[in-house]
Amino acid sequence: MSKVGFWISVRRFTLRYFELPLTTTEAYQPVLKAYRVDETTHVRRLCQALENPTVDNARIREQASELVTTVRANRASGSGVDALMQEYQLSSQEGVVLMCLAEALLRTPDEATVDRLIEDKLGSGDWQSHLGNSESLFVNASTWGLMLSGRIIQPGLPAKQGRSIFQRLVQRAGEPFVRQAVRHAMRIMARQFVMGRSIDEALQRAATPEASNYLHSYDMLGEAARTRADSLRYLQAYSGAIHAIGATAADQGPIKAPGISIKLSALHPRFEVSQGKRVMAELTPRVLELARLAKHYNIGLTVDAEEADRLDLTLAVFEQVALHASLAGWQGLGLAVQAYQKRAFDQLDWLADLADRADRRLMIRLVKGAYWDTEIKRAQERGLAGYPVFTRKQSTDVSYLACARKLLRYPAQLYPQFATHNAYTVAAILEYTRGGQDFEFQRLHGMGGPLYEQLTGTGTGTGTGTGTARGTCRCRVYAPVGSHEDLLPYLVRRLLENGANSSFVNRILDDRTPIVELVTDPVAQVMSLEQIPHPQIPLPTQLFADRRNAASMDLSNFDTLAWLSSQWMVEHAPTAPKPVSAREIDMALAAAENSFDGWAATDVSVRARCLEKLAELLEARMPALMALCSHEGGKTVADGVAEVREAVDFCRYYAVRAREDFTPRPLPGPTGEHNQWQLRGRGVFVCISPWNFPLAIFVGQVTAALVAGNSVVAKPAEQTPQVAMAAVELLYQAGAPRQVLQLIVGGADVGAHLVSDRRVAGVAFTGSCAAATAINRNLASRHGPIATLIAETGGLNAMLVDSSALLEQVVADVLQSGFQSAGQRCSALRILLVQDDIADALISLLTGAMSELCIGDPADLATDVGPVIDAEALATLNRHIQYLDSNATLRKRVEVPVAGHDSGACYFAPQLYEITHLSQLREEVFGPVVHLLRFRADDIDSVIDAVNQTGYGLTFGIHSRIDSRAQAIASRIRAGNVYINRNMIGAVVGVQPFGGNGLSGTGPKAGGPLYLSRFATEQSVSTNTAAAGGNASLMSLEVSD
Repeated sequence: MSKVGFWISVRRFTLRYFELPLTTTEAYQPVLKAYRVDETTHVRRLCQALENPTVDNARIREQASELVTTVRANRASGSGVDALMQEYQLSSQEGVVLMCLAEALLRTPDEATVDRLIEDKLGSGDWQSHLGNSESLFVNASTWGLMLSGRIIQPGLPAKQGRSIFQRLVQRAGEPFVRQAVRHAMRIMARQFVMGRSIDEALQRAATPEASNYLHSYDMLGEAARTRADSLRYLQAYSGAIHAIGATAADQGPIKAPGISIKLSALHPRFEVSQGKRVMAELTPRVLELARLAKHYNIGLTVDAEEADRLDLTLAVFEQVALHASLAGWQGLGLAVQAYQKRAFDQLDWLADLADRADRRLMIRLVKGAYWDTEIKRAQERGLAGYPVFTRKQSTDVSYLACARKLLRYPAQLYPQFATHNAYTVAAILEYTRGGQDFEFQRLHGMGGPLYEQLTGTGTGTGTGTGTARGTCRCRVYAPVGSHEDLLPYLVRRLLENGANSSFVNRILDDRTPIVELVTDPVAQVMSLEQIPHPQIPLPTQLFADRRNAASMDLSNFDTLAWLSSQWMVEHAPTAPKPVSAREIDMALAAAENSFDGWAATDVSVRARCLEKLAELLEARMPALMALCSHEGGKTVADGVAEVREAVDFCRYYAVRAREDFTPRPLPGPTGEHNQWQLRGRGVFVCISPWNFPLAIFVGQVTAALVAGNSVVAKPAEQTPQVAMAAVELLYQAGAPRQVLQLIVGGADVGAHLVSDRRVAGVAFTGSCAAATAINRNLASRHGPIATLIAETGGLNAMLVDSSALLEQVVADVLQSGFQSAGQRCSALRILLVQDDIADALISLLTGAMSELCIGDPADLATDVGPVIDAEALATLNRHIQYLDSNATLRKRVEVPVAGHDSGACYFAPQLYEITHLSQLREEVFGPVVHLLRFRADDIDSVIDAVNQTGYGLTFGIHSRIDSRAQAIASRIRAGNVYINRNMIGAVVGVQPFGGNGLSGTGPKAGGPLYLSRFATEQSVSTNTAAAGGNASLMSLEVSD
């Protein structure tokens, strides 16, 4: 009970992770330290690195102006994509429509869904307004195609009338010409971005006169591998491409011959830091195999850059390959470096050092980076200390120039390949290389043609590269190769990257943008700013205006992992707490009842500050709390981070809400009267929390009740009492009076005893529907005031996937939603509803991805799925599997490693079953089992009805690129939390308030604006201020004429 101190003894056990050898070397430390370095400090460092009195900035601006002027004068000869992105900017509705269509249309297999997709997207665009605006034949041809070959809107019709005709005809979309015309327009766009559908087709196109001015680096397009079969297919594709490219290379050497670019995420299905041991053992030999083949033909092989959290792993693989003796004498190994990453500047020093150690010259493609929006979002979601990228485009431009200068300082170690479409950047590099350094420019296929025609000169694309004259520069085209379906994600990324208003590619063709704005020195721009970080992109910890975002642990940062490992310990009572007696329960209730009045009278600001102090303590003790959650609750490392962060978010959010909700408010009324409304605590609240979120839900319930002015008796799940004990001790340290907060440990009988006591004014409960029903009956049968019940229960949570969805994204979201936390979340996916047209393809991809899951010790960073909570849970799951084996079709069962069986923990394999009807599921199954059910495209409404009829209503997921369909489903489904085109777990406090209805709970939602009010009663106070005789305030008013 409350008198016991809990932080008594310490027991250490090991947090395991694979440490990359390179991260411990002295040479690599500057790269590690720059990961999320302060942006202002780092940008100023880069600006200082660019200070050079020999560089003529006026000459750079003059040359850049000439380049832009010529591009605009010759725009008719420009690429179709340049003109397309000028006409259909992402700031326009039509630009967004094009992006969405390009991303989804060609992969959608069935005509019915294609018709809905076209109607959904094109019906909202004003295409007539774009007809004839561009001088590009390609743009006008695409616009006509999008208007269905001129059959929809005729020139001269008013825009509103034309759009109306368009919408009416699209709604009749059974007509084949609608689909074919739009698909044709999409394929026109695709051809502008892709060099060829196969490597042979791309090589043939490269041999045409229009392409012969350039060198090429070919990239086999596709999503990151999700399965081992995917990775082997990409390996075979890369190998075949190297053979084909090599046959045309004529032993010219890597600088003059065509080359190939590879993505490491395509060659391994688990290319992530947590799987570092596997990656180094399995991926490195594959890359080495391709490098040896490239060496055989003496062509270049460049490893593409990917997301920031994969950089250390990328460089570790790259280092092992670069140092391998079998590649001695070959100068064609290359790497892409992203200037928008804060680590790029220091990364170049490390690469130069690697080149010396490997006794080879490395080819370095310097790019600005194509995942900026993703990097910003990920850092915000994770609550990290900073961003791995710059928040302003100008800062990225500065970084690019600083990196360019550094590249040129290592001529013996690094061969510079400057990938840019920015005229100022081009002019600056020409200025930096006036001494005759060897280098090349690079551009994307389908973009930047008019700019680079000036640099290469007609027929001289393989020029000297001296940089002394614009017409002699060497230029290589980054040439995507693949089917149009494989192209689509790449196409969308290019639209996002280059279609934004701030993009140079977008603005260079726009006469409305003065040339002087395009040729401004980025250093001067940055130094003129009031603040270097973008004011509209707050640091992740400052994401919320009224409170701090919960701090996190960056599990992709090896400095963080090393520190976390040193702090990983369990601090706990020497023996498991014993269940309390009836007398002890009575004492706890009496103490809580006696302390209520004093606590309720405590100013809300004091109660709120107690929660904020608890948040600080939770963050400070995060490693120990993570270890305790792993030790007692089976939480994986990543789940442990999320658990503590959610508890912190509850504290800060409820503190903010309490200050607003519990401050008395004046109400209007007649003169001579003062009216006030306020919320007050109810009395003694019993908080009964579950084992699956032993810290977050426990803290959420208790802090809500306390800050609302109630005294609390908290009963955690009997499986995880030590986590609750640790939380209570921290609450005491934060200022919660020990008499106000009582901790009771025990099972269901203790809970029943508590809720039957008439002194209890309310119960907050999270658990099973059956237990909630029993509590409700117990409360109702008491003699005394009617108590409040706030119940959050489980659900038969479903995700609906139509045929417009991106299957790779669906698979990633199903793995997280269905199997993360061993499926032991209230929000976890139980039923996967899949349109029949894509069901087989999805099953194939999903089962392959399930094979890559790692089951094991939750204290190992590599573990994806830990144990279920206890033997009783395991037995329940095994009974359900026996039922499914007789009534459903097993599609996949992941093997549990032998070590798992021998460990004594309760491991249960993630499983996928196919069922034929929802009625086969009678109740929630709390574990890593997903039940797949097919539906026909025209049965979506009946599927939603069937889900609603289950009576549950907690979470529901939708994967569809048809916005109108997704919104219609969301409006019909009776679920408390709906997630569209994302996973369906991990609700964030104050962002996605969590809770359901029907059999899934009473509401209001935890972490939402109405939650605290349920813990309170209302009081209004009306005072007659004129009772003493006369209304002074009224009498003192001035008399006006």
